[in-house]
Amino acid sequence: MSSKSTSAASKITSSSEINGSLLAQPKAIWAVFFACIIAFMGIGLVDPILPAIAEKLHASHSEVTLLFTSYNAVMAVAMLITGMISSRLGIKWTLLTGIVIIAVFSALGGLSNGIWTLVSLRGGWGLGNALFVATALAAIVSLSNSGTAKAIILYEAAIGLGISVGPLLGGWLGAMSWRGPFLGVATLMVVAFIGLYLLMPKAVQQKSKQSKTSLLDPFRALKHRSLLIFGITAALYNIGFFTLLAYAPFVMGLDEHGLGFVFLGWGILLAITSVFMAPKLQQRFGTIKSMCAMLILFALLLFAMGIWTSTQWVVIAAVIAAGALLGNNNTLITTAVMNAAPVERSTASAAYSFLRFIGGAIAPFMAGKLAEIFNPSVPFIVGGSFVLISVLFILINNRHVKHVDDAELGH
Repeated sequence: MSSKSTSAASKITSSSEINGSLLAQPKAIWAVFFACIIAFMGIGLVDPILPAIAEKLHASHSEVTLLFTSYNAVMAVAMLITGMISSRLGIKWTLLTGIVIIAVFSALGGLSNGIWTLVSLRGGWGLGNALFVATALAAIVSLSNSGTAKAIILYEAAIGLGISVGPLLGGWLGAMSWRGPFLGVATLMVVAFIGLYLLMPKAVQQKSKQSKTSLLDPFRALKHRSLLIFGITAALYNIGFFTLLAYAPFVMGLDEHGLGFVFLGWGILLAITSVFMAPKLQQRFGTIKSMCAMLILFALLLFAMGIWTSTQWVVIAAVIAAGALLGNNNTLITTAVMNAAPVERSTASAAYSFLRFIGGAIAPFMAGKLAEIFNPSVPFIVGGSFVLISVLFILINNRHVKHVDDAELGH
C-alpha cells in the first residue's frame, strides 16, 4: 500500500477540504460537470421511447429491455480497463474518447432498423459511457479543491440534472420518431466534446499520467473487504433500480410525452436530494444508517408497484418518489466508496462500478422475462426483494464498513 494512496485517503477529513466552497471550483471541474450533464441526458432520453421501440421494431418487452442489459454489461466489463486507459491517455483525452464513442454508436442506433442491431449498438454506447463516467468521477474528485464529499455532490448533481432534463427532451423527440432521441444524444455529445476540448486545460491531462494503472488494479482493490461489500450492495440494489428504469415504462400506459414528464419528476427529485438532502442525512445519522433507510423505503415502493401494478397513479407516484430515495442513496454510497479503501480513487471507482453495473445488466432482461412468464407485477416484487437483500448484506457486514462513518466524522 503506497504512502501516496494513504495520504490521499487521509486528506478526506482535513478541515480545509471540509470547509471549501462547493461552487469555488477550477474551470476544468465545470467543463467536466457540463459534459456529465450531457452524457447522463442519454439515459433519460431513451427511457420514454421504450414502448415505442417495441411497437415500431415488432420486439417483445424483454427484447427491448436488452437495450439496458447490453449497455450495462459492456459498461461493467469496460470499467475494469478505464483506469489503465486514463492513466496512459490522460484524463482529458479519455473523456473525449468516451464522448466520441457515445456519439458514434448513438447516431448509428438512430439509423438502425432492427432490435438486435440496436441492442448491439447500445453495447458500444456502454463502452463509451464507461470511459467517460469512471474518468469523470475520478477527475472531479481529484481536481476539486473542496473535498471528496462536496466533489461527489457536484458529480451527483450533474447526473441528476442530466437524468431529469433528458426524459423531457426524449419525450419531445420520441413523439416525432423513436429515432429522435438517439440522434439527439449524438448531437449533444458533439456539443459536449467541443465544450470539454476548449474548456479543459491540457495541464489536467498530464496530471493523470504520474502513475500508470495496471489492468489488475481493480481486482486487487476488491481485496479490501469494505470496497467489495459496497460493490456487492450496489449490484443488489441496482437490480431494483434498473427494474424501475427499464420496465416501469411498459406498465404506466403513457405516451412518450407522459413518460417524459414522469421521469422528469423522478430526475428532479434525484438531483435535489443528492445535492441538498444526502449531506444532511449523512451528518445526522451517518452514511450506513442513512443508506439502509433509503434502501428499505425504496424496496417498499417497489413492493407497492408490484401490488398495485394495474393502478396507474400508484405506479406513477412510486416512480417519481423513488427519485428522492435513489438520489440520496447514490450520493451516500458513492461517498462511502471513495472513502472505503486506501487505493487510488479512479481504481476504487472502476472496481465498484464493475460490480454495480453487473446488477444493472441482469435486472432489465430479467424483469422483462419475469413479466412474460408470470405477470407484470412479479418484476417489481423480485426487484424489491433484491433491494432488501442488499440491506441485509450491508448490516451483516457492518463491522467491515463502519470505519467509513468514523473517517467522515473525523474520529
